[in-house]
Amino acid sequence: MSSACAHLSICYTSSPHARTAGFKRPDKGERLAAAEPTEALLPEEEYKFDNPETFPPPLILPGDDLAEDPEYPSQSYREWFRDEERNPVTGNRRTVYVVPAPLIGDKVSFMKSWSMPRDVGETPRVHTPKLLDIRDYLAAFYRGLPVKALTESPLEFMLWEEPKKSKKSQRDPQYVGLRIADECVGIRTRACPDGVYSRQLNLDDLLDATISMLPKDAYALLLLTDHDLYEDDEDTFVCGRAYGGSRVAVVSNARYNPDLDALHSVDRLHAWPLSHCAEYMSTYCSTSEPKKKRQKKSHSAKPHASQEPSAQNEPSPAPLDMAFSVARSLASLDWTQESLAALWLGRVCRTASHELGHCFGIDHCVYYACCMQGTGSIQEDARQPPYICPVDQAKLLRATGTTEARRDRALLSFCERSELRETQFFAPFAAWLRAKSY
Repeated sequence: MSSACAHLSICYTSSPHARTAGFKRPDKGERLAAAEPTEALLPEEEYKFDNPETFPPPLILPGDDLAEDPEYPSQSYREWFRDEERNPVTGNRRTVYVVPAPLIGDKVSFMKSWSMPRDVGETPRVHTPKLLDIRDYLAAFYRGLPVKALTESPLEFMLWEEPKKSKKSQRDPQYVGLRIADECVGIRTRACPDGVYSRQLNLDDLLDATISMLPKDAYALLLLTDHDLYEDDEDTFVCGRAYGGSRVAVVSNARYNPDLDALHSVDRLHAWPLSHCAEYMSTYCSTSEPKKKRQKKSHSAKPHASQEPSAQNEPSPAPLDMAFSVARSLASLDWTQESLAALWLGRVCRTASHELGHCFGIDHCVYYACCMQGTGSIQEDARQPPYICPVDQAKLLRATGTTEARRDRALLSFCERSELRETQFFAPFAAWLRAKSY
């Protein structure tokens, strides 16, 4: 289905599976109130704020996070602001730090193979996302706050205990040490259950370790890692997590490697924004729907007038339409090492911005399709947007002290970098941002 999909129509609603799953989205009045506008909105402003052609509802496909937990509670701006456990940004504590993946010491050189996926065929390896690119993206996303790479006194993996005589125990230790300044912290390891990687590191241990290294001026700290992660015995893998109250997060790039997409059944052709393709959504849901339901309205991907009434004389280009059109034009192009590297970077940036959002006290979003949504799988992750919705943007702007326009310009500037402007992740995002500011 993927290779033959022509992406003819955009769906601006949740999928039919949302009703089957029991998901009830907050209504328009509740959504407007959740962002707590500072003053009453004019009709045209209200339409722009809650326009599904800019901010559509969550997709809710079978297996998605909200399909499995449809009653997940919403978090309004007011609830966020009044949360006593939220850490406010202060004059002395306002820097976001990004920490590169730990070095690998000579005595644990076997750990280098742990970050290499097994059995990915003859596909050339894609370059791992660069620390400074991730930092720059986060600096745009969290515009208004300093975002810095913390490269002094780099972290380093080392032996936790002297190896036993067995070669297997030497290469597959139950613990490895993580050196942080003058301290060494034990990090649990285990064999990877699905065999994609040879061994994984424990996420909770890494999060606990990062708490001890928060600089005095840090608002939050993000640790990047090249290794696959797990949280408990029931996990096959996890991509990241935040201890929001402790203001630390860890994100692994391991499972976002495009070389693993076929293995993980990630449909690149229907990643955001093409995840809103009406044909794709209908086909995806058809196997799980017991009864055929009336097809919801969708729009042609070609230029058209909005179905919603607009207060403007000439309707501006719809952001989702523009993103969809750009993504559709790129879908027929062959993937190159450069475009795959940009895709990998985009995936890591989206998850990094999500996990840091938890450090700002922002909970999972149920109002719109939003990068602060929870995710139930690596497939759902690819379908979610890089942008933040109006409700969560209100929280973010309050925390960072910037404006929507400045933040959008910073993100657009990043997406329009020469090496990114024609790639399948950043070009649609740039088109969305330009149309949103039109």
